[in-house]
Amino acid sequence: MSASAAPPPIERSLAIAQARRELIESDGPRPRAAARVDAGITRSWQRCLEAGRRPQQRVSFEPVSRTASRDVTECNRALVTAARPVIERLSRAIADTRYFAILTDARGIVVDVGTLPDGTDPAARYARDIGRIGVDLSEGAIGTSAIGTALAEQESVWLHRGEHFFDATSVYSCAGAPIWGPDGQCVGMLDLTGVNVVEQPALKHLVTQSARSIENALALARPHRLLLSLNWPGQSLGGDSDGLVCVDADGHITGLNRPAADMLGIAPLGRAGHCTDVFAVPVESLFDAARAQRSATEVPLWSGLRIHLHAQLNAGGERAPLHGSGAAVPLKDVETALIRKAVAEARGNVMEAARALGISRATVYRKLMRRKSGD
Repeated sequence: MSASAAPPPIERSLAIAQARRELIESDGPRPRAAARVDAGITRSWQRCLEAGRRPQQRVSFEPVSRTASRDVTECNRALVTAARPVIERLSRAIADTRYFAILTDARGIVVDVGTLPDGTDPAARYARDIGRIGVDLSEGAIGTSAIGTALAEQESVWLHRGEHFFDATSVYSCAGAPIWGPDGQCVGMLDLTGVNVVEQPALKHLVTQSARSIENALALARPHRLLLSLNWPGQSLGGDSDGLVCVDADGHITGLNRPAADMLGIAPLGRAGHCTDVFAVPVESLFDAARAQRSATEVPLWSGLRIHLHAQLNAGGERAPLHGSGAAVPLKDVETALIRKAVAEARGNVMEAARALGISRATVYRKLMRRKSGD
């Protein structure tokens, strides 16, 4: 077996069991944990131990009232709206794996759920325990899980069975990724969970990409007159790795996704400022390029670097969310913005745009025509 190959299931289970003995069950000084358990997981175990918890303790998934469920949905409507199309695609992609999707807010409270196993599946009861809007799945409530660890470590994680702290949650396997809002703040996380399932480490990559799609939808929902798509020279535009920068009519940056913040050197929660603070060109030239529908070009940054940039006007005008920046925008507007962006980046090639979005060409035409007719 090569050094990069995944260990066999039995070997992996033994490595997890060894790490638990060394880090959780040992009463004396704890030696170094097994190398195949992620350091973020062992840090979560340590936090649970320091809180006075023990693996044998009962885990309680508290009931959630209808009022509490409604309130948490309302408070996170923008996140749910942006994530719903992604969760629907995910549910189709993982339908044959017996995994399901969970969306939480930044505290680890469930705000949306994908398709759960039906009642004939032995996993249904365990899925219902955690697949309820309003239930608390934070590290403080249920110990080590992909949800709590992703939020604490602020990076994507994969956990399998015994890597959960409590014995009662060792039936679950899960992948989780944090979701970053247009202002650089963590607004929630996306989780893929299975019950008594085969280990699927590849889900860490899938959940990370899906979280990026949600972040892009959140950025596009910000009020803007101009949308700038960015990538480094030599990289093609049109994927989830693009930086997205939303700009108002005066050139002020109203929101951006995490790749854009990284490319432009804008610190998380930092003030994005005006376009001319980062791009070493007049803001009017960016609007002119969008009006002329010019193809992507290289633009200098004040840092001395150059960026590959495509400018596109917001066809719907500079629309603001109904109740401030944290409120919802209609799902159909988010869908239309994503479709128009894909068509523009495909240079009008609808088939290519449909392929990139994972939908049919007929669906692209139907949704664009529906918006033109005002439906």
